[in-house]
Amino acid sequence: MIAMTEEMVWDLAQLVESTDPARIQKQLELMVAETGKFRDKYRGKIVSLEVKSLVEMLEAKDGLLLRFEGAVMYCFLMYYADSTDAVAKQLNEAARKTITRVEQEMAFMDIELGRLLSENPPLINDPALAEYKHYLERILRRTPHMLSETEERLIILKDKNGIKAWEMFQSDWLSTRTFDIEIDGEMKTLPYGKMVGLYQSSDRDLRMRAKQTVYENLGKDGIVWASAVRSVCDDHIQMCKLRKYPEPMTQSVLANDVDQQAIESLMKVIEKNAGLYQRYLMIKAKLMGLPKLASYDLVAPLPKLPDKKYSWREAREEIVAAYMAFDREIGGWIDEMFARRHIDGEIRKGKTAGAFCSSWLAGKSAYVLQSFNNKMGDLFTQAHELGHAIHAYLYSREQKLSNCEIGSCIAETGSIFGELLLAEHLLSKTKTKEERQAILAYILDEFGMAAFQVSARFFLEKELYSSIQKGKFLDGETIAKMWVTARDKICGDAIDWLDVMKWEWTKSPHYYMANYRFYNYPYVFAQLYVYALYRLYKEQGKDFVPKLKRILAAGSSKSPTELSTELGFDITAEAFWQKGMKQAEQFIDILEKTV
Repeated sequence: MIAMTEEMVWDLAQLVESTDPARIQKQLELMVAETGKFRDKYRGKIVSLEVKSLVEMLEAKDGLLLRFEGAVMYCFLMYYADSTDAVAKQLNEAARKTITRVEQEMAFMDIELGRLLSENPPLINDPALAEYKHYLERILRRTPHMLSETEERLIILKDKNGIKAWEMFQSDWLSTRTFDIEIDGEMKTLPYGKMVGLYQSSDRDLRMRAKQTVYENLGKDGIVWASAVRSVCDDHIQMCKLRKYPEPMTQSVLANDVDQQAIESLMKVIEKNAGLYQRYLMIKAKLMGLPKLASYDLVAPLPKLPDKKYSWREAREEIVAAYMAFDREIGGWIDEMFARRHIDGEIRKGKTAGAFCSSWLAGKSAYVLQSFNNKMGDLFTQAHELGHAIHAYLYSREQKLSNCEIGSCIAETGSIFGELLLAEHLLSKTKTKEERQAILAYILDEFGMAAFQVSARFFLEKELYSSIQKGKFLDGETIAKMWVTARDKICGDAIDWLDVMKWEWTKSPHYYMANYRFYNYPYVFAQLYVYALYRLYKEQGKDFVPKLKRILAAGSSKSPTELSTELGFDITAEAFWQKGMKQAEQFIDILEKTV
């Protein structure tokens, strides 16, 4: 294993004027005070504002949030980097309280804006409000589901120690848990992030034992996970009744700025193409010399490829080169992320599980967190998260803060496209059939997990709400059975599953995220959307580059439907989604010819 270096630890000091905890606390207190002043100035007056004053208010709101963005990010990112650090825990709690208070103070704004727009719809088309047009359209769509200011403030307060606490608990459990496992005859105690790295080990027995160990431990706390999921889901159902959402998915559809018909068409295409995914699984089994894949083979590397290790600097070189080949400006921004130490790859206890990118809009940049295990998969994770960073680089330069509330369906565009660019770059350097097989298998593993396995999560979430509405009690075993049914709807009998994998649902943060139900289908949306875009790129070459940059630079100033229409797509039609599936099928065809 290559030693960790200082380059692998992010520098959060850039976010704040001083890293002194006392001064950061004062910044948080000032944020609350300034928000209070904003509230005093505009509360009860928005409905009577002239256009010029309305623009001034929106710009003041954006400026206020940008002013304190760095301090809030610093607190949260410090905690995600090490939740065991006493100062990090203190600042994280302070930031959580601050955000709760800010949200309460600002609760009046969307309510009053919604009332203003409902009474005067043509206002949205006023030229002076052109930059805020879609932002206002989205508020108008949510207006029928808004409550009174008092109710909204109470809900924000309720959530802090309710569903948001469940969300934080699930993250804390995974980030602080350790697991005992034997490696090369020696018992080792590893954090969750390190255990996840073993899932891609070339040692099949080790992969199996890693999965067995993690999910056995997760299963022991099944009563806790079931309580958490029940609480989060039941809270959402109560909120749906209160807000008059016709379906549990309505909030998600509004938040992601998409049409229900587009999601229905998407999921129909997934179900119709489950056989394509199963075909890939059977091809991979052949490549691995197995009659059938087991659950611990799903993301495993192919056996004939040398277990290549990448240093941090080698990873940087490969990823920068991949993006540079697409566009030199984008490649330069990727290199800047490394140079400015905006990426945290060090593995340590207390670090939150998984990987993410956090946009730093005031700095027109971003920060990325991952656990770097020196494997090819870690390069793809970097390429993915850095694609999010490029998205932030582009829209933070082109949009107002109000147009940077990216729906999850479009939020994954830059990231998945980045994975495909890296795959293309690595494939161009291969010298053997086995190397090509390994890269193709990797991206198809990722496609299969995001498009098909995540679809199973979507099916489970739909069943969770349906069951609760029917009065069914959801204990751990019941949810586990529902998960197995959803999983098998996608995989059929193409996989032999470890029994403990019935607890797989417990580790997915998407079921616990506060006020963000149905977080799963956007990943499916993004996979097929980007695969369709990549097909266009291969057809159009460099002419396609400005089109992708235009999509990313748009932020949330246009809906996914508008962005797609500009490229000649109709995302409400099954034919569009099938285009993305055709690109995946092309990769599968290429791989099959190498067997």
